[in-house]
Amino acid sequence: MMHPRSFVLLALAAASATLARAQSASNGDLNQRFANGIVAVAEDKIITVADVNREVYPLIPQLQREAKSDAELNQKIEQLQDSVIQDLIDRVLIIKEFRKKKDGDNERQIPQSYIDSEIANRLSDQFDNDRSKFLAYLRSRGTTIREYRKEIEEEIIYHYMEGQQRKSQSVVSPVRIETFYNENKDQFYQEDKVHMRMIQLTRTDGETDETLKAQAAVIIDRFHKGEKFEDLAKEFSRAGNRAKGGDWGLQKRSDLLPAYSEPLFALKKGEITDPIILPEGLFILYAEDRKYAGIQSIDEVRDQIERILVTQMSHTTQERWLERLRRNGYVKHY
Repeated sequence: MMHPRSFVLLALAAASATLARAQSASNGDLNQRFANGIVAVAEDKIITVADVNREVYPLIPQLQREAKSDAELNQKIEQLQDSVIQDLIDRVLIIKEFRKKKDGDNERQIPQSYIDSEIANRLSDQFDNDRSKFLAYLRSRGTTIREYRKEIEEEIIYHYMEGQQRKSQSVVSPVRIETFYNENKDQFYQEDKVHMRMIQLTRTDGETDETLKAQAAVIIDRFHKGEKFEDLAKEFSRAGNRAKGGDWGLQKRSDLLPAYSEPLFALKKGEITDPIILPEGLFILYAEDRKYAGIQSIDEVRDQIERILVTQMSHTTQERWLERLRRNGYVKHY
């Protein structure tokens, strides 16, 4: 009989072989499409097969999980390659836009201290502050420190320019929010929900239902006399979340077993259930808040709508911005 460790090794070997085949297919496909190893030229930068593969390879395992066949995997890889090529071209055009001189000014530059700080962060996060590991990584890529600094500088510029575009679309008018709400009310339907807290009295050896009920009666009496359920949970509950006052957050009816959901959803805000006796112990549930089924009001979802609209506006604005940069820039595809 094969040792269990052998099964693990075989599985790992199979997974590695599959990944290697996918990477080989990606590399081979690109080499067939771009025989001279050049994918495109954007402004004065040559984008190579190696540049594309560096972006594509880390994403191949995810594509493998999603693909249902080799043909589908190859299609997904090619689509990813095309997307990466466009992103690399756009990155060059965006960096050019940042550096562009305006009204006789000097070319804009990123302060060297920003680059130093980012490299220090990566040295810590990715290489355990081991400079020899960092230098070995650069050698494996055939990249000099100067070239790596340029890469970091361009990444900082790219993210800065993208951030500026998003920032310009951060204000949404109340009229637009109301219009979106009225046209999409069905998106804001919510199930019946209760913000639930729970006190759990776990049954120990020898404890009867009557013993547990006696403890519960003391707790319920103190609650009705004005003590907070949260404080009582911290004192009496034997569940793992007692330190949080027995807080279970918002619960939908479908989230809970009927033994809990039926008494809980019969409560109004601020009420507690009678003791619920189960084989593992006794439970007292508290409805800290109620959200009844139906369309949420505009005030409840205003922030959510604003985030949706900001995202939509940013996407539209960015696409128009990129289209302008593409029209005005020099790009040659191979």
